[in-house]
Amino acid sequence: MAAPSDEEGAVGPRCHHRSPAMLDVPFLPFSAFLGALGLLCVAMVGTWCQHWRGGFSLDGSSRTFNWHPVLMVTGLVVLYGAAALVYRIPHTWSGPKLPWKVLHGSLALGAFVLTVLGLAAVFCFHNSQGTPNMYSLHSWMGLATVLLFSCQWAAGFGAFLLPWAPTWLRALYKPIHVFFGSTILMLSVASCMSGINEKLFFSLKNGTMAYKLLPAEAVFANTLGLLILIFGVLVVAALARPSWKRPDSDSPDSRQPLLSAER
Repeated sequence: MAAPSDEEGAVGPRCHHRSPAMLDVPFLPFSAFLGALGLLCVAMVGTWCQHWRGGFSLDGSSRTFNWHPVLMVTGLVVLYGAAALVYRIPHTWSGPKLPWKVLHGSLALGAFVLTVLGLAAVFCFHNSQGTPNMYSLHSWMGLATVLLFSCQWAAGFGAFLLPWAPTWLRALYKPIHVFFGSTILMLSVASCMSGINEKLFFSLKNGTMAYKLLPAEAVFANTLGLLILIFGVLVVAALARPSWKRPDSDSPDSRQPLLSAER
């Protein structure tokens, strides 16, 4: 076999090293696309509930239930995903870290509040209609996700924003916090997708609008579920990308709690 020429040998390595660069996407355009995708998911779930499910109210009817998917998608998926990506913003890599800690925790808290309101809506609907609570796989998965989310937020607040936690404990807990952050997001996505599917099975029953006939509502809601899945996968991919991670810092500010013990 003939040995490769100098030109061939030069081209090979250049192509090998160029491929990763060709696949490299700057974070800011990626995050703008992700933000638009998240807003699209919120708009679509709102449109689904308004156009096909009768709109919204607080009277305990099915229109009260409609707050549930809107608040869950908005809080448990989109706002939670935004909170997870705060430390991937290049602007956060320099200067004080404390304001970004507060922003991260505040966005997560906002997501949690919307999630609790979403749970209240579905429980209110079930109780007013005499429907049993917590009998489906969707409800079990959703409640487990919310409970895990609450533990994650409380542990993160205690470890990173209160003055009692020593540096070694924060360093030990940080990878656990990051792991469960991604895990909770994917559980949220799975809960939302199973909820959409369950709602379609319950709602599209009659012969002319049966789910198996794939009416317009089913196509729209199925598309919404796929977009939620894509959003979640892209957020997790961004979190896992090494070049988008905030560089570790040994500066005192990187270990500064929100409530300093010093007076």
